[in-house]
Amino acid sequence: MIQYFKDLLAARELLANLTLREVRGQYKRTIFGRLWSLLNPLATMLVYTIVFAFILRIQPDAGDPSGVDVFAVWLLCGLLPWAFFASVVQTGMGSIIANAGLVQKVYFPRIVLPLSLTGSIGINWLFEMAVLGVVLLFVGSFFLPWVPLVLVMMVLLAVYATGVALVLAIANVYFRDTQYLMGIVMQIWFYLTPVIYPVSLLKEPSESVGGLLGTPITVLDVYRLNPMERYVEIMRNLLYDNRWPAVEDMGYFVAIAFLSLAIGVVVFRRFENRMAELI
Repeated sequence: MIQYFKDLLAARELLANLTLREVRGQYKRTIFGRLWSLLNPLATMLVYTIVFAFILRIQPDAGDPSGVDVFAVWLLCGLLPWAFFASVVQTGMGSIIANAGLVQKVYFPRIVLPLSLTGSIGINWLFEMAVLGVVLLFVGSFFLPWVPLVLVMMVLLAVYATGVALVLAIANVYFRDTQYLMGIVMQIWFYLTPVIYPVSLLKEPSESVGGLLGTPITVLDVYRLNPMERYVEIMRNLLYDNRWPAVEDMGYFVAIAFLSLAIGVVVFRRFENRMAELI
């Protein structure tokens, strides 16, 4: 394992070049360029705002203690992290297949392929979050003291998403159905994460059902096992509410993020030797 990380460190220049290639090539020969990375989530935000805020009239609580009460801004605080996570997982999953020619011709640590995609998508995410920061200041959210912790949480989400992507990249090489199955899973996962609705909507139904199978475990307890649920709540606490997140939520996500990366690296290292002959 130590030698594996030494090989990865030796390939840092290749990793940097692949990341820059993805960044430069993503919006090559487009008129709006990097603005597309912002226009897509803004369009999604507009649709969800119309449907859930004006038609279904879902209204989350105002930020506490910030006092901000703007559904579109509340939505973006969860939507942008989710969009980053989904992009890293789905593009990272296909990174080996997409670079089949390179994998078959030259030896290099294959892990740099999904890592380079995480880096390039992360650069776009920084741009999107910077724009969100301007919007938050405009609506009265004084989140600036929380910026260092927000950046730490962004790195942790990248760690978690990369771990998931590494496992799926291997699975996709061995079983090509993985990419189609994950398209369905990601849709379900999105709606099981409180991006477009507040967690408070589940409290009353969960209490009415009571403990599951005669245990004290409730529907809400099971729902909160989802790491992205914890993450979205943490980011909204920091950006929208302007307060410290729950310690248990922070601890849970930190543990899950590093566990995800550890499992991803172990699985990827275990099966990467046969990639060239399988793709």
